[in-house]
Amino acid sequence: MKALVLRETCSLSDNKTPLQLVDLPIPTPQAGEILIRVVACGVCHTELDEIEGRTAPPNYPVVPGHEVVGYVEQLGDGTSTHRIGDRVGVGWIHSSSGDQYENVSPQFQATGRDVNGGYAEYMTVPANYAYPIPESFGSAEAAPLLCAGAIGYRAVRLSGIRNGQKLGLTGFGGSAHLVLQMVRHQFPDTKVYVFARHPEVQAFAQELGAVWAGHTEERAPEPLDAIIDTTPAWKPVVEGLANLAPGGRLVINAIRKEESDKKSLLKLSYHEHLWMEREIKTVANITQYDIREFLPLAAEIPIRPKVTTYSLDQANQALVELKQGRIQGAKVLVMDK
Repeated sequence: MKALVLRETCSLSDNKTPLQLVDLPIPTPQAGEILIRVVACGVCHTELDEIEGRTAPPNYPVVPGHEVVGYVEQLGDGTSTHRIGDRVGVGWIHSSSGDQYENVSPQFQATGRDVNGGYAEYMTVPANYAYPIPESFGSAEAAPLLCAGAIGYRAVRLSGIRNGQKLGLTGFGGSAHLVLQMVRHQFPDTKVYVFARHPEVQAFAQELGAVWAGHTEERAPEPLDAIIDTTPAWKPVVEGLANLAPGGRLVINAIRKEESDKKSLLKLSYHEHLWMEREIKTVANITQYDIREFLPLAAEIPIRPKVTTYSLDQANQALVELKQGRIQGAKVLVMDK
């Protein structure tokens, strides 16, 4: 099978082709696993963190990719939750303890980091960590729902936002553009304010229903009850805290933060940014239950991801574009392009 592998960490600024296209044997599903023929796999910022060493894989080479959609090709012994031919999805969680705290369990294994993921024509996964894809979504359209959408669902829940309160989104890429659609459905009286660097991204946010969009360093027209930060940088954390109302909560939805602008934290003022019972909370990974709850909700709304598709051999191009930050929606690799 064709697959992309990462052999070592590197800086994407110095190496624009960190992934190599190779031929690998098709994996065999073990007991309790399924073999998936991959048809689409989303490109997530976490891949940048893996490539650049912020959340480095424990072993090399490894096949990245954790927003996977495909068809069940083979069942391992003792597997009965899926049938051959079922369309399923796989997210960041490849396996874990199975309880409600599995996202922070020492048993947590990440798809595409700790085990081979979906930048390949085939992959295996425990059957319990593969999820039916609603028929209303195309495969490329469904891919970002498996991580960007589901982790956004978890972030909204952790924000504690209630209908009629004011929500901010700082960074407006693969996850935030799905969160905005979800919030408008779940909390119809909640105003959403978006912070993004580029004017075209701000315009995209307003097209999707944001009441205001401005630069990361701007102040919203009114203090916000909660803000979800999906950026890899530190400046949005400090600026986000400055936009919170007393008692407000900033939820950081990022697996790692980059070191390049860490000096922005020196501008943090206890009085201006943290006092008055403002809070910071982080999102750590995801559970199978988040994904199982979110996918039917996404179909009900319905959420419509905006996707740009690439062939498997264009993955490096997609990653470089993601690193540069000028994105609208999500990027997805498709195997038949």
